[in-house]
Amino acid sequence: MPAVTIRNLSAETHRALRVRAAHHGRSTEAEIRDILEAAVRPSERVMLGSLLVDIGREADLSGDDVEVLQERNKAPAEPMTFE
Repeated sequence: MPAVTIRNLSAETHRALRVRAAHHGRSTEAEIRDILEAAVRPSERVMLGSLLVDIGREADLSGDDVEVLQERNKAPAEPMTFE
């Protein structure tokens, strides 16, 4: 598992992290992991698959429509020419 070293962290920031970790009942290291996870992987992020499902529902796509789209994607794309 990757490890990260953070240098030049101020004493005030380190103390605040320790207090925050204690408040949440975990180690300072676990608290920092949680903070980083929340920062780079927010729970409100839009998931592409869910967004596409919502678009399909709004467009009232039927099962037949979905089959047509799936068949269409199986054919290889023709390369673009610029001549």
